[in-house]
Amino acid sequence: MGNSSSMLTQYDIEEVQEYCQNLFSQQEIVSLYQRFCQLDRNAKGFISADEFLSVPEFAMNPLSQRLLKMVDGLNFKDFVAFLSAFSAKASVQQKVKLIFKFYDSDGNGKVSFNDMLEVLRDLSGSFISDVQREQVLTQLLKEAGYSKDSYLTLDDFNKIFGISELKMEVEVPVD
Repeated sequence: MGNSSSMLTQYDIEEVQEYCQNLFSQQEIVSLYQRFCQLDRNAKGFISADEFLSVPEFAMNPLSQRLLKMVDGLNFKDFVAFLSAFSAKASVQQKVKLIFKFYDSDGNGKVSFNDMLEVLRDLSGSFISDVQREQVLTQLLKEAGYSKDSYLTLDDFNKIFGISELKMEVEVPVD
């Protein structure tokens, strides 16, 4: 699995489907495999950072470098697992977990003021100053009941985002 010269067997499809908690249909998994093989130009069984950056929409994303930390070197099963948070069938908790991992770039299980500030800086670029970014983030945290010195955990993210209807969906074209 993962090599463009190999085909997915029914067993492979079911294994990936189970690994991803049945968030994708078998047809969607086959489509994702075809896309994975297109991205895996060297047929190594994983997608490198350079291969991800070959997708113009990915390369142009202001958060691409942060995303690369999450996706560089993914094999097919992990590629589908990553994308499963974007499935319409994914729970809010699954989506929040991905968002948390995105902010927790060092993987320590905590998101600091500086972690959030880095994401805000990536998103806003030079459109607002560092001082303005800090003011906005400080006010946002204050309104949510946190301070600049707070470290947010996954539970905090679930508390904050869990009450909203997160729309993070990608449609997988099926032939």
